[in-house]
Amino acid sequence: MIVPERSPQVLAAMLIYMAIVIVIGIYFAKRANKNSENYFLGGRTLGPWIAAFSAEASDMSGWLLMGLPGVAYWCGLADAFWTSVGLAIGTYLNWLIVAKRLRLYSAATNNSITIPDYISNRFHENRKVLMTIASLFILIFFTVYASSCFVTCGKLFSTLFGASYQSMMIVGAVFVLFYTFLGGFLAESASDFMQAVVMIIALVFVLVCGVLAAGGISEVYANVISFPGFLEFFGIAQPQTVDGVQQAMNGVPQFGAAAGYGALTIVSTMAWGLGYFGMPQVLLRFMAIRHEGELKKSRRIATTWCVISLAAATCIGIIGRALYPTALQTASEAERVFITISTNLLPPLLAGFVMAGILAATISSSDSYLLIAASSVSKNIFKGILKKNATDKQILILARITLIVIAAVGVIIALDENSIIFKVVSFAWAGFGATFGPIILFSLFWKRTNRAGALAGMLSGGGMVFVWKLILKPMGGVFSIYELLPAFILSCICIVVFSLLTAPPSKEICDEFEAIKKSL
Repeated sequence: MIVPERSPQVLAAMLIYMAIVIVIGIYFAKRANKNSENYFLGGRTLGPWIAAFSAEASDMSGWLLMGLPGVAYWCGLADAFWTSVGLAIGTYLNWLIVAKRLRLYSAATNNSITIPDYISNRFHENRKVLMTIASLFILIFFTVYASSCFVTCGKLFSTLFGASYQSMMIVGAVFVLFYTFLGGFLAESASDFMQAVVMIIALVFVLVCGVLAAGGISEVYANVISFPGFLEFFGIAQPQTVDGVQQAMNGVPQFGAAAGYGALTIVSTMAWGLGYFGMPQVLLRFMAIRHEGELKKSRRIATTWCVISLAAATCIGIIGRALYPTALQTASEAERVFITISTNLLPPLLAGFVMAGILAATISSSDSYLLIAASSVSKNIFKGILKKNATDKQILILARITLIVIAAVGVIIALDENSIIFKVVSFAWAGFGATFGPIILFSLFWKRTNRAGALAGMLSGGGMVFVWKLILKPMGGVFSIYELLPAFILSCICIVVFSLLTAPPSKEICDEFEAIKKSL
């Protein structure tokens, strides 16, 4: 918690930022409410910079400024580094091989404006089974994702102002909900552009300030090299804890012997990159860009932003351990290292603007999660299945009702202040990556993929995430790998097997595939 006399200035800076975000929402509200396509996809009018920055900002969330530095602070370099490598590679490949095809295909398949729309239209569904299943998975995993953002808000505001975690978490959730109500996808994307700028500036600035305060890179190295496994790529530090609290002796945090970090663990950790192929908030930016010719520029912008941000976030965790070795004594508290460095080293007004970086990351993600989940209910389930003659006005009303319900459930999930953002995000990330990643790839690149394969792939991928996480992973050993990897592989196998064992796609579907292929 920061000292009381600094709180008003920090709060003033953050209020200025929040006011700017609300103004953006109000500005775009009229265009967003023109029709459901504008509200959910912005009329496919995003430029390359906004597409790139908003995709990365909505993807990274508060996890980038709190979760990832927290992992580096708590157990050293390895976990954060290999996760970042996987994410950087996944970002580049997603923009390289998926973006253009999905932009063309989504427009060609009955102007699909959501991911369930695209999957259903790609296989020319009549009964909309794929659409229903895709929508339900989106609803489940985005509710979990939204809760991680509310956890971030709660930790941020309670640390800054000393109020209770639960009350601050609810305040943050209400603000995000109000903002998403206003402007829809256009407001979300425009503000995400600004928030991506704020995030990367905040990360780099705090990184530089931290290095200078520690006395330089050599001093940082000297302060943490004695912790077993802390700076290893193939080992990981093991904090000595009692009831989850790290022990300290004479101001020195205590660590046990370093644990191994072998090839299987590295592959498992890098598997985070596979998640990108199934992230609706990123895939929607591919669908929304105004022209596929601008995607190359977006790819370069997004990859550069991603690499710089991930590297800075990881280094901040390491530097935080050098500066404040015993200040954060649990894995949950470790996720406040960015806040601790900022509020201790920066003038209060400047610290407030840097704290806005965390708020930026949280808002840019949670509004995406809420909006996409609402679209899956109102656009896909309500209009697509229950009431096909529903008007745009009815769709938008139901979308806003759904926003409230999802936010309420997310708040309930986030009530535990000991929630670890990294773990909450990793589960939802695995869910999306395994449910949608394989079918997105196969639908774009393999003509023989059929409806049966798509159905089997989504059910097996999404289901295996739960089975692996809740049943197999607690067994340890080889089962301790990240659930995304086995679930992704199983989904791919099921898509191939069920597609080959059932009737091939119709001539109409195959001709559509070939037409898209020729237009590339």
